[in-house]
Amino acid sequence: MKGRLVAGIFWCGIALAAACGGGGSGGGTNETAADALSRGLAAHTAGKLDEAVAAYFTTLSKEPTNKFAFYNLGEIAQRQNRLAAAESFYRLALDQDPKMEVALFNLAILRTSLGATADAVALYRQVIAVDPNYAAAHFNLGLLLRQLGQTAEAQTELATAQKLDPTLVAPSPPASPIRQASPSPKP
Repeated sequence: MKGRLVAGIFWCGIALAAACGGGGSGGGTNETAADALSRGLAAHTAGKLDEAVAAYFTTLSKEPTNKFAFYNLGEIAQRQNRLAAAESFYRLALDQDPKMEVALFNLAILRTSLGATADAVALYRQVIAVDPNYAAAHFNLGLLLRQLGQTAEAQTELATAQKLDPTLVAPSPPASPIRQASPSPKP
C-alpha cells in the first residue's frame, strides 16, 4: 500500500508538472533537469513553495532519479506538516542515494515526531556512519538515547555533539519535552 501511495504521489506530480509546462518563469520544453532544479531552488529560497514544487516535479519528469528534487519536496512537505508525503519523498531520495545524510537526518526527525524512536535512533546512527562530524545527529541521538534510559551512551553522544559544535548544549536530564536540533536546510 505504501509503495502505491509513493508511486501515486510521484506520478501525479509528474503529470501536474507536465500539464503546467513546468510552472513559473522559465520552464520551457528545452529546459534541462538542472535548469528546473535551479529554478526550484531559487523559488524555494524565496519562499515560493508552490513554484518550487512545480519546478522539482519538472526536474523529476526530466530526470526521474534526481535525489535533490525528492529531498527538497520532502523538506517542503515536512515544513507544511504533511508528514506522510515528507517521509515518502525522503525515502525516494534515499532510494537514489542511501548515504544522503540530510535526507537521513530529516527522516530521523520526522520518525521521532511520529513516535518511532527506534527507527529514529537507527537513522541517526546511519547519519553518523556517513558523516562522523555531523554534530546535530550526535546531539539528537544523545537526546533519544537519554529518553530510552541509555544514559552512558547518551552522554557520550551529547559530549561528541558539544565537542563538534559548542552551541549544542543538552538540557538537564529531567527537562522535557526533548527539543531536537532542527531539520537540515535544503542542499
